[in-house]
Amino acid sequence: MKPEDLPKLVSVTMPYGKYKGRVIADLPGHYLNWFAREGFPAGELGRLLALMQEMDHNGLKPLLEPLRQIKS
Repeated sequence: MKPEDLPKLVSVTMPYGKYKGRVIADLPGHYLNWFAREGFPAGELGRLLALMQEMDHNGLKPLLEPLRQIKS
């Protein structure tokens, strides 16, 4: 993980699929877990999805709240 990845979780949106347009930090856990089972996409998107899945799985989503407030 890079420190600059955390703000991206609350600003980068999912570019395709059922949750297209939704911020990565707002993707449901079951969707992130599906990627963990089936394989994350290549590149930055896959890296961010994997990070978000790890945070969601370990109950660390609340750590992103201060970043949401900075964004707005």
